Amino acid sequence: MKHLFIFIVALAAATVFAQEDNIGHTRHTFKYGEPLPTESASEARFSTTRTSDVQRKLPVAENSFTFLVFGDRTGGAVKDVSILADAVHDANLLEPDFVINIGDMVNGYNTTPLWLEQANEYRGIMDELLCPWFPVTGNHDLYWRGPDKPKTEHEADYEKNVAPLWYAFEHKNCWFIALCSDEGNPETGEKDFLKPKCQEMSDAQFSWLKSVLDKAKNADHVFVFLHQPRWARPESYGDDWDKVHAEFVKAGNVAAVFAGHIHRMRSDPKDGIEYLTLATTGGGQGFEVPRAGFLHEFHKVAVRKNRVGYATIPVGSLIDPRELTDALQAEVVALKRQVPKFEPAIPFQQDGSCDTTIKITVTNTAGFPADWTLLLDSADSRWDLSVKPVQTVIEPGKSFTFEQRVKRPAGGLDTAIRPVYLKRRVVALTPGSRIEIPEIATEIPLDFSAFPAADPKTEQKVLKLDGNGAALKIPNESFFLPNGPVTFETWFRADKFSARTGLATKTENSDYGIFVGNGRPDFSIFLGKKYLTASSGGSVLETNRWYHIAGVYDGKEARLYLDGRLIGRKSGTGKRKTNTLPLYLGGDVDQYGGVTSPFAGVIDSFRLSKTARYSGDEFKPERDFATDDDTVLLFDMQRSAGGWVPNAADPKKAAILVGGATIITD
Repeated sequence: MKHLFIFIVALAAATVFAQEDNIGHTRHTFKYGEPLPTESASEARFSTTRTSDVQRKLPVAENSFTFLVFGDRTGGAVKDVSILADAVHDANLLEPDFVINIGDMVNGYNTTPLWLEQANEYRGIMDELLCPWFPVTGNHDLYWRGPDKPKTEHEADYEKNVAPLWYAFEHKNCWFIALCSDEGNPETGEKDFLKPKCQEMSDAQFSWLKSVLDKAKNADHVFVFLHQPRWARPESYGDDWDKVHAEFVKAGNVAAVFAGHIHRMRSDPKDGIEYLTLATTGGGQGFEVPRAGFLHEFHKVAVRKNRVGYATIPVGSLIDPRELTDALQAEVVALKRQVPKFEPAIPFQQDGSCDTTIKITVTNTAGFPADWTLLLDSADSRWDLSVKPVQTVIEPGKSFTFEQRVKRPAGGLDTAIRPVYLKRRVVALTPGSRIEIPEIATEIPLDFSAFPAADPKTEQKVLKLDGNGAALKIPNESFFLPNGPVTFETWFRADKFSARTGLATKTENSDYGIFVGNGRPDFSIFLGKKYLTASSGGSVLETNRWYHIAGVYDGKEARLYLDGRLIGRKSGTGKRKTNTLPLYLGGDVDQYGGVTSPFAGVIDSFRLSKTARYSGDEFKPERDFATDDDTVLLFDMQRSAGGWVPNAADPKKAAILVGGATIITD
């Protein structure tokens, strides 16, 4: 795009030098044409009360317009008319002067009653366009199958209900010519797009075409449309197109010829004429390589007096900015964040095997229907899973439950084991459009109740963290901390302290956490619109030494304790602001759920409680925490399996070792 940068430079009077590689871009280097014409700004077209050394150039006022070309509709599923409807929605957002369909509008190959039904369906969808639309005949529109075949097959049905077989019209000093590429064998009338003799243009159509080209000799541009790309397959079409192309070259103002039929895009420029073949707009599509032209799309054509621009727009890719209200966005985001319900958690036996059937429930929390595709998957091939996806449309406020069997053979829970995920592809069917939500993978909870915990009296297990992103990740959906009092406590020993170090946090402009940056501990909890922080006020921590640290909020103040001694307090009240991010032991959490500000050292027991366990100035901390009715999380590190560390307060919920974190004997 070097030419684009030069054009921008030309807009200003100041001297600027273009970079040869366009600020490092190595891919977008295709030259699309000369810069658009501009003119100096005049007082009639430019107004300001400010002064500037840069004089802006303005686009030259000219009579330009756009039109769209739709591809084939046929060959796909019956329900794929919805893709055509999506294209109509997109077209209305662009507001072109008109739309042209390249043919194969109905499945056809039938008799008149069914043909009329399909034609009425297609016409009903296209009539939702805000602009006029123009059809072109295709083989599916004309070919007959069944008894009592008329000599000209569906030609009479087409001309009675759709349009003439060939016609032309003028718009803003441009001409548009719709041809019929399926007249059939001029001698027998046979229609077959695989036989060259059936793909010859009749004398009647050819004579008419030449007369139109002559009528359009003073037009700025001529655009031609037909269904069969007769220039592309000489083995099927023969060489009859050569005489047609010669007339286009002779005319001198034919800008482009559009076709369809092959259900993939193709470009074959010749003698200064663009020959462009479209893919599909609701037709049969294999999506072999979508970005290479195997997709549902339509062409946008921008016409100026001395130039024409072309672009492909994938169906459904346009967004109506007026549709995206705050309320709609909130519903779609809530739909994405909705956590499925799994009953029961996947239970492991001590030998590492499991064989269970789980019920999975998903709920449409939005105020519009949503199309769900659900699939179990794992990166560990030792899981025996149902690989057939489940697809369903869930109405607003409704739930859908299905069962899946999950099996795994006996074998140690080694470091290669990977979890089972429920993958969800959701399409929100909003009143205005289809909004595709990126695939969501939710780890299915595992039950480690069958695994015995190590006895801390004989073997003390700890979480080892390297300070490079290793952490214990506790998914948000695996626990619930109600608003109100809280105690956040752990034992730790640091190898070093960085400037900003998260020890145990869930803070991202919300929730709570303990930091130990530069050896200065503090406990923060987000209440109302800001953090309430209890801090030591200085660097009091040493490396290679065990500490117990506790952050307490009792509804009136936050307190920070170190080895049972009060070292900081701050009064404050308010409702805790929450988030859906994971809680990390060994770092802070970023806005995307990753680890930042990592901790280097070891962490022993960690406990989160829904009560203010400690008050006053001093207490004696327990070395090994116990569970009670107020315990939300307890990770004593005494039990682990593969990459998971079970919650001692509920072994059916587990945290995940990430970034090289390990459980070791201290």
